[in-house]
Amino acid sequence: MGDIAAKGALSLVPVVLALFLAFRTKDAVFSLLIGCIVGVVIAGFDPATGLSKLFQNALGNGDFIWVMMIEIAVGIMVAFYLRAGVIAAFAEKAGTRVRTRRAASAFGWLLGIFIFFSDYFSPLFSGPIARPLTDKHKVSREMLAYLLDSGSAPVCTLVPLTGWAVYIAGLLKGYGPIGGADEGMKVFIQSIPYNFYGWFAVILAGLIAFGIVPNFGPMKKAEERALREGKVIRDGATPLTGEEMDLIKPLPGKKPHLVVYLLTPVLIVIAVALGTFLVMGSTKILEAFFIAVMYQAVVMALGGYFRSVKDGMDVAVNGIKAVMPAILILALAYCINTVSKSLGAQQFIISLTEGWMTSGMLPFITFVTGALISFFTGTSWGTYAILTPFVLPVAMSLSGGVVNPLVLATIGAVTGGGLFGDHCSPVSDTTCLSSFGAGSDHMDHVATQLPYALLAALLSGALFIVIGMMGA
Repeated sequence: MGDIAAKGALSLVPVVLALFLAFRTKDAVFSLLIGCIVGVVIAGFDPATGLSKLFQNALGNGDFIWVMMIEIAVGIMVAFYLRAGVIAAFAEKAGTRVRTRRAASAFGWLLGIFIFFSDYFSPLFSGPIARPLTDKHKVSREMLAYLLDSGSAPVCTLVPLTGWAVYIAGLLKGYGPIGGADEGMKVFIQSIPYNFYGWFAVILAGLIAFGIVPNFGPMKKAEERALREGKVIRDGATPLTGEEMDLIKPLPGKKPHLVVYLLTPVLIVIAVALGTFLVMGSTKILEAFFIAVMYQAVVMALGGYFRSVKDGMDVAVNGIKAVMPAILILALAYCINTVSKSLGAQQFIISLTEGWMTSGMLPFITFVTGALISFFTGTSWGTYAILTPFVLPVAMSLSGGVVNPLVLATIGAVTGGGLFGDHCSPVSDTTCLSSFGAGSDHMDHVATQLPYALLAALLSGALFIVIGMMGA
């Protein structure tokens, strides 16, 4: 939308209004659209002109197209899985070992832990695989979405072999003794123990999944509904998986082959994603999905899983149609993020907290600032890019130019603060993808997960205060 003068507290109005309407109406599309309209009006445009400019700027770029194409590729991939009958076959086979409700929840959490290299691939793959088992054992879709979400971005910030680690390490270059990317990676690895929010988010989800910590808040009601009434989604909910997936049926007489039609596509995605990361330093996740889908199309055509070319295309198109609800919400989330940034939301939040940046309070205020920015903008990486140049020079100055526990705690606070919004904001792409992967209503996922995310944030904030009081 171009450069627009910062609007102070007004910069938060679009997202706050969208959040209020979303929780009130349970309609994410309507709420985000109203937030976008209000945002362009605050920016000084009439609604028609403003929305036109906003959609062009927010959606006509490589970032959004990249994420959208990942969703489309996953939609086709899952559609091919359904035609091959491998998801049902896997659920039947896994059902011999996953025999309890607790085990089904734990399975969903463990899938996310093991698929650690991409916050996009993790929920999109794990959801359709775990969903038949969790549905069978009456685990709510809200719970599955929470487990998928907690096994995606939080895990990526705790493992050095991810794009997140490379990105954050790159941002650390040039501060104090951190001369290059290699030194940046070493410092990032040292800061991982201080990423309290990442640890709490992952561990708390595991404790919830295994039934060690009891459910509370809206999630408790969702789980009781699923267990007592057998309704894995509430009446009137709008799952982010379209009805078109239900139209895709296996061909009669075709025996599903798990290795050829389920395991191999997954191994292709993992091999390409990890291989490109290790060789090129960049995870080519979209290319990995494209290669896997092309493999599926060829082997299924040769195996006689399509009646004709038209039949194969119909299966693929139904897969694309099924992901359209998720793409629509994702598009509007990108739009409201764009208008919030244009109005200066990040700068306003920083202005509220910069006066508190003392040595004792630096890690805590950094975490809170990052959490607010990422929640209201839905972007963790954007938060890192804005916050790192602001707080790291302060930390280095207070440490005398050496990488000491105060600096490491500050980096951990930046990482965890940016992660918070990515993990639970309704305008975050990974929150949206987790809703899609689980087949959950998006706002139901947000409402049930938020108390758990706030608990993890509260515990993290308390530890950062303690670290600050101890002089880091």
